[in-house]
Amino acid sequence: MALDAACGTGRFAEFLAKCGHRVIGVDSSADMLAHARQRVPEAELHVAELDRLPLPDDSVDVIVCALALDHVACLDPVRAEFARVLRPGGDLVISDIHHELVTRGSAMTTRGPAGEPRIAPSYRHQLGDYLRPALSLGLQVRRCEEPRAVRADGPPTEPATEIGDWQDWPFSLMDYLPSAERAAGGRPHLVIWHFQLPAG
Repeated sequence: MALDAACGTGRFAEFLAKCGHRVIGVDSSADMLAHARQRVPEAELHVAELDRLPLPDDSVDVIVCALALDHVACLDPVRAEFARVLRPGGDLVISDIHHELVTRGSAMTTRGPAGEPRIAPSYRHQLGDYLRPALSLGLQVRRCEEPRAVRADGPPTEPATEIGDWQDWPFSLMDYLPSAERAAGGRPHLVIWHFQLPAG
């Protein structure tokens, strides 16, 4: 069984299902889960918070959590829940926005109930903030990668320069200073962790 934690619209839940897993998805947004339900009708989906998963102990073989933990203020309770529901020998794969990108102004934007622009909270978790709680729970690091965005032909991507008016809330504040972003180019955009809970 595979858990897509903070599954959103079900992109990774769909991938996991196609790999042959029985999939459980959790997300705090019922609207997101409605999209996921259409995308992966065979998945078991729950409205839930990451620090209170509606699953029994030792119940999943794989956990995937993609681009969600930078919106969580404290990683410890979430990591404890992941370790609780993961079976011995199971794998935990986390991808997140790299803290350097958040520091340089990357921000997820959204609209409020009346259509007003809002920025989702983002926290600058250092690599150690992921590592310390995992090690304290007995998880072992199998791999850690810090990829950067690249074009198909290899060089780093250039930031967008069409930013619109401030009331349109750009996805990234880096678009306001493209020359500064180019000067800091080549820095990682993501961090990807592969942890494993030892068997027995």
